[in-house]
Amino acid sequence: MKDVLIIGGGFAGVWSAAGAVRAAREAGGAGDEIRVTLVSGGDDLVIRPRLYEDAPEGMRVALDRVLGPIGVRRVTATVTGIDTEAHTVRAVGRAGEELDLAYDKLVLAAGSRLVRPGFPGARDIFDVDTLPAAAALDSHLRRLSERTPSQGRYTAVVVGAGFTGVEIATALGERLRAIADGQGAAEDVRVVLVDRAEVVGPELGPGPRPAIEEAIDELKIERRLGLTVASATRQDVTLSDGEVIPAATVVWTAGMAASPLTAQIPGERDRLGRLSVDAHLQVIGVPDVYAAGDTALAPAEDGHSTVQSCQHALPMGKFAGHNVAADLLGNALLPFTPDPYTTCLDLGSAGAVFTEGWDRRIALTGPEAKTLKRNINALWIYPPTDDPERILAQAGRFSNG
Repeated sequence: MKDVLIIGGGFAGVWSAAGAVRAAREAGGAGDEIRVTLVSGGDDLVIRPRLYEDAPEGMRVALDRVLGPIGVRRVTATVTGIDTEAHTVRAVGRAGEELDLAYDKLVLAAGSRLVRPGFPGARDIFDVDTLPAAAALDSHLRRLSERTPSQGRYTAVVVGAGFTGVEIATALGERLRAIADGQGAAEDVRVVLVDRAEVVGPELGPGPRPAIEEAIDELKIERRLGLTVASATRQDVTLSDGEVIPAATVVWTAGMAASPLTAQIPGERDRLGRLSVDAHLQVIGVPDVYAAGDTALAPAEDGHSTVQSCQHALPMGKFAGHNVAADLLGNALLPFTPDPYTTCLDLGSAGAVFTEGWDRRIALTGPEAKTLKRNINALWIYPPTDDPERILAQAGRFSNG
C-alpha cells in the first residue's frame, strides 16, 4: 500500500485528497494500492473567505461529510514536524498523543496565517483570520450594547486597507448600526480605515480603486492613510502621528504569511514563506513533496505567480492531488493551469467590484457584482457533501468555469 499524506483541512487540502482519490480510481485496480490520509487540527473545512461576514460560526463544512464518502482517512492532529529524508510527519493528537505518520507522497496544504503586530495593546485587538477569531469579534460586537455608553463604543478601527481590510470595513458599519439601533445610537457608529500606504487597496492596484473609494465615501468610512498604529487599549487607538481615536473595536488585517511548516521543507521560499513549486506543484528540489494553496508559489498564466486566495487554492489542490497519485502509479502528471485571474471584492451595502486580468480591469460593479460575490461566497466555493459521485466529479473539474 502506497501512502499519500495531505497536511491541511482547508480548500487546497480537501481538494488534494479528493483529487488523489479520483486519480487513483481512474487507474482501476492499480489505484487500490493507494491510501489517502488527511491530517488537520480541526473537524471542519472553514469557509475562510466569509469570516468578515455576520454570524461567522456557521461558515464551515464538516470534513467527514466530504472526505468520509470518498474513503479518505482523516487524522485529527496538529503537525509539529516534517522529515523529508525519512518521509515521516510528526503530529500531536487531540488527546496529546504523539503520532508518526509515514508517506510515499506528501502534499503540504497547511494554508497561511495572519502576521500579528507587536505594538503595545496588540493582544486586545481582533481579527477575522480564523473561525474562533471571527466568532470572538462577532460576540464582542453583539455585547457592545451592554456596555456603559461612552465615546467610541460603536467605533471600529480597521488596520490594513487591503482585500480583507476593505471587506471587513465596509461590512462593519451595517453590523454595528444593527446593534446600536436598539439603543437609539445608530448615529454613533463610526468606522476608520488605517493603512501605512498612501492609497486604499495598495496591492489591488489602480484598476478597482475608484470603485473602492466611491464605496468608502458612500459608507462614510474615514481614512487614515500613510499611518500605522502606535498602541491600542480596549478604549482607544493611538496612531503613529499621535492622533487618539476612541474605539471599542480594533480589527487587524495587515499581513499574511504561509504556514510555518514550510520552513521544515528544504526548498526555496519567497518573502511570504511560500515554497517554490514547479508546473506540477512539486516542491522544487525536494522529491515526493508537493505544495498547494497558500503554502505554494506556483507559476500562473502570462508569467505571473499564484496569489494566496481560494481562487488558486481550489484548483491547486485538485492538480496536486491528481499528480501525487499519478506520480505513484507512473501515469502522466498534469501541469497546473488556472483559470484567467479575477477578483471580486465585497463592498458591503455599497455593492461589490469584480475585476478581470492581472491589471484588475473593472468588469462589474454595484448590484450585479454583489450578486456575483454572493454566489461565490455562498455557493461556488463550497464542496459537495455526502455524495461521493458529486465530490469526485467536482475533483475532476480543474477549471472553475
